[in-house]
Amino acid sequence: PTEGQMFRDVDKAWRALVGGCIHDPKALVVFKQEGMLQTLQDCNDKLESVQKGLNDYLETKRLYFPRFFFLSNDNLLEILSETKDPAKVQPHLNKAFEGINGLEFASDKKITGILSQQGEKLEVTTVVDPMMAHGNVEVWLVELEETMVETVRDIMLRSADDYTAKSFVDWIQVWQGQIVLGVMNLYWTREVFEALSSEGNAGVEK
Repeated sequence: PTEGQMFRDVDKAWRALVGGCIHDPKALVVFKQEGMLQTLQDCNDKLESVQKGLNDYLETKRLYFPRFFFLSNDNLLEILSETKDPAKVQPHLNKAFEGINGLEFASDKKITGILSQQGEKLEVTTVVDPMMAHGNVEVWLVELEETMVETVRDIMLRSADDYTAKSFVDWIQVWQGQIVLGVMNLYWTREVFEALSSEGNAGVEK
């Protein structure tokens, strides 16, 4: 509130100065306006205070949701201003979440899915309701981060169990790319470890 009033004071002072230049915009006339220098110096001091207050405010948001450190102040302000429509945050999501290109929203604005750049979708294990954050974007983004980790873990475990139940060709077509790579590395590591443990280097060569 304090910074907002300061900014309004600066805006009012600037408009008054500019208004005084309309009838006679000659530089020598304009610069003779009484108190012009002092007004501009006061405005500059107030703007510095406003900038400091804004930076302190954004810092509290970044400390609550550290992924905000990846965003510029302008992008962060755009996100924080979208308190009523969480879908409008999507253009900035991939700056905070490299693997998320978009979100799937239900009709009640609850988040039910995560979309990748390749068009793959993960159905979240826990639905996120941005409306419950009461306008605090950083709150529901923390919840999104938590459900993202939970969802990937859940799908990874189910895919690992499914790996031995299907042929490789069928299995690879069922699961998302990130999951496929993760599970393949899991089984490769397990098989190499077992081969080394049982037969040493000769086991790996097989």
